[in-house]
Amino acid sequence: MKYDLSGRLVIGIASSALFDLTDCDAVFRERGEDAYRSHQEAHVDDVLAKGVAFPFVRRLLSLNDLADPSDPLVEVIILSRNDPDTGLRVMRSIKAHGLPISRAVFRQGRSPHRFMPALNMSLFLSANGTDVREAVAGGLPAGHVLETARVDDESDPELRIAFDFDGVLAGDSSERIFQGAGLDEFRAHEVSNATTPHDPGPLSAFLAGINRIQRREEDERRRNPGYQPRLRVSLVTARDAPAHERAVLSLKQWGLRVDDAFFLGGIDKAAVMSVLDPHMFFDDQVSHLNGTAAATPSVHIPFGVVNAPS
Repeated sequence: MKYDLSGRLVIGIASSALFDLTDCDAVFRERGEDAYRSHQEAHVDDVLAKGVAFPFVRRLLSLNDLADPSDPLVEVIILSRNDPDTGLRVMRSIKAHGLPISRAVFRQGRSPHRFMPALNMSLFLSANGTDVREAVAGGLPAGHVLETARVDDESDPELRIAFDFDGVLAGDSSERIFQGAGLDEFRAHEVSNATTPHDPGPLSAFLAGINRIQRREEDERRRNPGYQPRLRVSLVTARDAPAHERAVLSLKQWGLRVDDAFFLGGIDKAAVMSVLDPHMFFDDQVSHLNGTAAATPSVHIPFGVVNAPS
C-alpha cells in the first residue's frame, strides 16, 4: 500500500543536525573522503552522540502517540550527503537511540534538498550552512542549526518552539523598508497596512503543521480532561507597538496561531530565551542568533534582504 505523506508534518534532517559529528567531520577535513569512509565503516556500530536538534526531533516524534501508529502525525526523514554505506552508522545510531525514523535519502557528496517537495517537507534542518543557503535560494524552507551548550532535560515532556516573524513566518517586504528607510518609515508603513496581511514566509507551512498537531492535542484534552498539552509555540520579534498589530492580524488571516507573543522593540532576545527555554528558536538574523545560540538551540533561516550577499 502506498504511504501517503500529504496529510503529515514532514521534516527533513541531516545527520549533522541530529547527531554530534565533530570527530567524523574532523576526519573528513583533515584526511579526505576515503579516510572518512573508512572511519565510518570501522565505527559503524559505535553510536553517535546526540546533536543540537536531537531533543527537538525526539519530542516532535513523541507526539505521534496522539494518532494511530499506522497513521502518524509526524514523519522525520534523513536527508544526507553520505552514501548508503557510510549512512549505515547513522541509521544504526537512530535505532540505538530509539527514534522512530525509518526513511532516509543518501546522496553521496550531493545535497539532497531538491527532494523536499517530492517528500512534502515543510522544513529541512542541517548543520551545513552551504546546503541550507542553497535550499533557501531555491525557495525551500530550510534552517542552519547552530552549535549550543544547552543540556537537555529529558524529563521535561513539553516541546517549546519559538519563531521570529519577519523573514521567518512572514516574507521580508517590511524588513526591506526598515533596512532601506529606517524605523520611522517602517512603523508608518506597518500602521497604514495593518489590515493587509503579509505574504507568508518560509516557515509558515511548518507552523501550519505544528498547529494541526495542537488541534489534535485540544481534541485529546476534550476527551480526557487530565491530558496536559505538550506543544507550545511562541512568537519572539523585535517589533513593538504599533507595528505589532499587522503581525497579529497576518497570523489570524493565514489561519495560524501562537500561544505566546513577545514584542520586544529592540530588547535582547537572549534574555527572554533564557526564561522561555525553547527547544528550537528560528530567526533570520545572525545578530540575534549570536546572542541566543550559546544557551538556546537556534536555527538561522538565511532568507531575505538581511541575508543577501554583500
